[in-house]
Order: sequence, then structure tokens, then C-alpha cells
Amino acid sequence: MKMTKALLASCLFMATPLMAADYDVDAAHTTVQFKVGHLGFSELVGRFNTFSGTFSMDDANPAAAKASFEVDAASVDSNHEARDKHLRSPDFLDVKQYPKMTFVSSAYEGTKDKGVLKGTLTLHGVSKEVAFDLVKIGEGKDPWGGYRSGFNASTTIKRSDFGVSYMLPGIPDEMNINLFVEGVRK
Repeated sequence: MKMTKALLASCLFMATPLMAADYDVDAAHTTVQFKVGHLGFSELVGRFNTFSGTFSMDDANPAAAKASFEVDAASVDSNHEARDKHLRSPDFLDVKQYPKMTFVSSAYEGTKDKGVLKGTLTLHGVSKEVAFDLVKIGEGKDPWGGYRSGFNASTTIKRSDFGVSYMLPGIPDEMNINLFVEGVRK
């Protein structure tokens, strides 16, 4: 039986989730979020509105997974303009001196669906190794003819490790970072 070009292309496209794939982060469907305590009374949740990133995955070789993110520190949004202005100041993010935060992965341990992504987080001009717990949410064709993949990742850092110690201990040292990521295959 002769295989037509269309049938061959269709079979190859359906097989591609098993091969390595590179993705651009879809900022419209991704959230970069943080959570930190406030005076022992509550927890403040905020986010960053401007960021970009890429990631690659290989279902046959999960250890080859890679990711990188760049976040515009001035895009911090805690739903309160006066607080956001203070968060941009030298007391916290010092966005004039440190306009970008970055993460570049160095290793992945786990399966294609769940694992730990290690890498270097640079925040407030300080670079430290961190580990994100990662869970794959799903992947597949989108309604516009593209292919998407998504995951959630979380880690806890000590802000003092990055030179941000304003109001310790009223604002606790530990801070959660959560990523809800959707990427479009290149």
C-alpha cells in the first residue's frame, strides 16, 4: 500500500510528542506569582506581568529538559499601586539597579510528568541555585493549528539569600514562587 505525503505527515505530527520539542512561553496563558507573609496576619499574593521564556522537553529523555525565564522586575503587581511602588524601591526589588530577574535551568530529575528542575535564579543582583517542583499539566493540539504544553512549578526561597532583608521578621524571610506555564511549540 502506498503512503501518501499527507498521511505520512499526519503520522509524523502525531508522533512528535515523543521527540524533543522547544516551546516559547505564551505570556497570555502563563502566570509568574509570589506569596509572602505579612506581619503574621496574612499572606500577600502578587505577580509579575511582563516576562518571557522558553523550555524544551523530550519525553524519551526527561533529563534533557531545559527552561529559561526573564522577568521584568518593574512589572510587579500586588494589586495596590502604593505597595507596588515600594516593592520597586531599593528596600525590595530595586528595579532601577536590577531591572531583570532570570532563571536558567541546569538539571532535571524525574519523569516526563513530574520532577525537580534545578537551576540558577538571579534576583536583586544575586545568583543562587534553586529547585522547582514541577508537574506537567498536559499537552496537545490547540484550536489554531499549533501544539501546546503546560506545567506548574513551585519553589520556596529565602529573600535574605538574595540581599532583600527589609522588614525581617515582620515580613517573613521565606517566600513562595509559583509558575503556571503554557508554551507554544516553535
